[in-house]
Amino acid sequence: MAAHGSGGPDTASGVPDPPRPRDLRVDRPHSARMYDFYLGGKDNYAADREAAAKVVMVYPGIMACARTNREFMHRATRLLARRGIRQWLDIGTGIPTSPNLHEVAQSVVPDARVVYVDNDPIVLAHAEALLVSAPAGRTEYIEADARNPAAILSSPQLTRTLDLTEPVALSLNALLHFIPDEQDAYGIVERLMSALPSGSALALTHCTPDFDPPTWEKVTQIYRSGGTPAQVRTKAEVEAFFTALDMVDPGVEVPHRWHPAEGGADAVATTDLTDAEVSLWAGVGLKR
Repeated sequence: MAAHGSGGPDTASGVPDPPRPRDLRVDRPHSARMYDFYLGGKDNYAADREAAAKVVMVYPGIMACARTNREFMHRATRLLARRGIRQWLDIGTGIPTSPNLHEVAQSVVPDARVVYVDNDPIVLAHAEALLVSAPAGRTEYIEADARNPAAILSSPQLTRTLDLTEPVALSLNALLHFIPDEQDAYGIVERLMSALPSGSALALTHCTPDFDPPTWEKVTQIYRSGGTPAQVRTKAEVEAFFTALDMVDPGVEVPHRWHPAEGGADAVATTDLTDAEVSLWAGVGLKR
């Protein structure tokens, strides 16, 4: 696959070099492609499927976890759109799976603007699917790492799409458990939220060991052995991401019990799920 953009000029001929092939590193599992596998997608490779199969063996609930995580994103987006939010910054976007966040937001607010961010080149290869906006709205994609919030906030794709003087919903779904404490997960969230004005929102989900600690020790070890940092957190540790924010009721909750009435036509039944199967905490907080 070719890289985005062209190479520099050939100094001998003045003709631009051809684009350099992009190393997709498909020999190593990637969390975005493993998530695609859990959702039943086809944009994953042997290394991803091998690692994902190991997770399924120790934690069969991972499929329900992934599905429920996505349903929370849909419901939180609908709720915030109905409460007046018109802009989203979605970091850790993952491989596009319709309906994407902008499709959900624009079904409620046709002029919604959404900026997607991910660091997986496979996601970049599918980014066109994230950019098919409703005519009144707008979407953009940034290839960047969540661990560098300054680069995200100063990106021209962001500054030409979002108005940071108006409220923005920061969406961090199934992301922060891949940013351990030594990589300053709390500081990253604080820096991102500090750049957003009053009335903005933080929506996030986070895997937790609270319902089955031995299983989650095995799951995190599988990710770490594949080269992906991982740290699951307790409910209290997830609540700490919302410090100084006003929580939308019911606060931090398992996602299948967070505003189930916000589900749309694409919703799936979650009434028979157990907390241990889902093993996620979810919440939305509003900036004063």
